Amino acid sequence: MPELRQDPVSKNWIIIATERAKRPSSFKSIQEGKNSSSNCPFCPGHETETPSEVLCFRDKDTKPNTPGWQVRVVPNKYAALSPEAEVSTNKDNFFHSMNGMGVHEVIIEGPEHDKFFSELKHEHATLILKAWQQRHRQLQQNKNLKYIQIFKNHGKAAGASLEHPHSQLIATPLIPTSTQMEIERLKSYHDENNSCLICDLLIKELEAGFRIITINKDFIAFCPFASRFPMETWIVPQQHQASFNECKEEQLEMLAATLQDILGRLRQIADDPPFNLVLYTAPLQQKEQLYHWHFKLLPRLSIVAGFELGTGIHINPTPPEIAAQYFNKNE
Repeated sequence: MPELRQDPVSKNWIIIATERAKRPSSFKSIQEGKNSSSNCPFCPGHETETPSEVLCFRDKDTKPNTPGWQVRVVPNKYAALSPEAEVSTNKDNFFHSMNGMGVHEVIIEGPEHDKFFSELKHEHATLILKAWQQRHRQLQQNKNLKYIQIFKNHGKAAGASLEHPHSQLIATPLIPTSTQMEIERLKSYHDENNSCLICDLLIKELEAGFRIITINKDFIAFCPFASRFPMETWIVPQQHQASFNECKEEQLEMLAATLQDILGRLRQIADDPPFNLVLYTAPLQQKEQLYHWHFKLLPRLSIVAGFELGTGIHINPTPPEIAAQYFNKNE
């Protein structure tokens, strides 16, 4: 059974994911060749190789867990957390742990084994975002869950164990320490300025102009001033919304177009590099509207080494102003 443990020094939580040690790829080199569609559990015809779907957009008159689907959501076969675990906390005067209760799901983004997100039809890309949002809304009803992280790992160096296009969702019974610290920073800024820090950040980035990649009526994409990684990009809604759940259908359509645009440009610039795409959104049971949800695109174009791991200070060889120029050369 998985377990959550808290570092008594940093207060960061980590997951001891015992079930994931069973994955055949757990201790294999990331330099291995690609898996083919003939043995891919996410390809049509292999539905019985995954747990039963919990959400699916499929053709009419097709049965669950059979071919005929466009987007399919299933529990992760090697889940980091378990929905069957009881909610309980163990704390003595020094060590603090919790049972590994939570949800871990895979969003299989399409039936085609090697169709990149930017190559999908716009309607299909929007459908993927709808699946993210629907599961987010459904899991919000579980009062034991406090936070949901949706993310996409692309490439083995970014943590993807299968190349078939997919993203993941992990829901936890606690708010991550980094998220809680960010919320406290936003609250402190709001108390001092009576405004949202991220809303004001967008104003400043628009005034500066030279880190902006693209802007439309709903979203701004830019390389942040203190980028941790080369080509790091934030995609932020112009309208203040605390939670991804608040994003309306027409905004999801615009978000899909923005993500397809940015990911397509990155692929051209850096020859399909590994990356992580991560959703940052408000905690589930929080009523305050201080947060401002957004996505961060984190390309893996440099190696996080000893200094970064030891200090938390990243060394980025590509200034964000130059990164934005690269993006804008590939419009």
